Amino acid sequence: MAKTKELSKDTRKRIVDLHQTGKSESTMGKQLGVKKSTVGAIIRKWKTYKTTDNLPRSGAPRKISSCGVKMIMRTVSKNPRTTRWDLVNDLQRAGTTEIKVTISNTLQRQGIKSCSARRVPLLKPVHVQAHLKFAREHMDDTAEDWENVMWSDETKVELFGINSTRRIWRKKNTELHPKNIIPTVKHGGGNIMLWGCFYAKGTGRLIRVKDRMNGAMYREILSQNLLPSVRALKMKRGWVFQQDNDPKHTARATKEWLRKKHLNVLEWPSQSPDLNLIENMWRELKVCAARRQPQNITALEKICMEECAKIPATECANLVKTYSNCLTFVIANKGYVTKY
Repeated sequence: MAKTKELSKDTRKRIVDLHQTGKSESTMGKQLGVKKSTVGAIIRKWKTYKTTDNLPRSGAPRKISSCGVKMIMRTVSKNPRTTRWDLVNDLQRAGTTEIKVTISNTLQRQGIKSCSARRVPLLKPVHVQAHLKFAREHMDDTAEDWENVMWSDETKVELFGINSTRRIWRKKNTELHPKNIIPTVKHGGGNIMLWGCFYAKGTGRLIRVKDRMNGAMYREILSQNLLPSVRALKMKRGWVFQQDNDPKHTARATKEWLRKKHLNVLEWPSQSPDLNLIENMWRELKVCAARRQPQNITALEKICMEECAKIPATECANLVKTYSNCLTFVIANKGYVTKY
């Protein structure tokens, strides 16, 4: 028997209204073009539940028992890298035969979905403890304290880096249409290395590092770009310089140069890019550059410079203003990497 079309809410409401005026089921059925049995079912539902809306339905019974669900949850909680085939084999050994789709649906009902594992820096126990120590020591620092910090770092920008993971909407069998493909070249098409800095009231200079950076080149970059950026942004006296623990940054000659320039350097834990606010700026810069689809290294450099200049001071201020949240996440995550 063909499935009948469900009555609209307006039709069901009219049936109830006509019933309340004293109309018979036959009269209502003829007037609305609805079967008498359907009219009767709507009226009985209204009398019983005081509504004509669809009620929750039980549906088919679950194929996996509650014990099976607990076993699946226990397995994926212990080892999130467990595959669906591993779970199928575990259930078979327990006497239950299920398919991968059933297991996927079961996990989704428990609020678990398959995702790509994030790639993050390897944290040894000493790094975790350093993360925690930094967060706890600076947890009580005010927003004004962080507004006096100049954040800095280097980053590599791939010519086709962000584009390689872009998703598209397309119809079936149109995967090779020119609009639906992303051109690739060997070795990513090349990349550029950038050094930049920013603080709460705006971005500093952004430069391209064309040669392999060493300690001497890094000190030259600081001299020719960091200090002019501080003057251009009119930072207050006593400002603090943030840099990571790259060997070039912590070399004896670099430390001596910083001391002679009377720069206050923020003590920084190793392996902690998630704590560096400039990483948020780098991400925004790379997304904007990829959106403009540069076709060569020269165009990529030009676009990066233009996009960096467009970053509003309000965005820098908002990043700095919420930095205490980042420290809170670090403490809540017991020193491990955060998504801040």
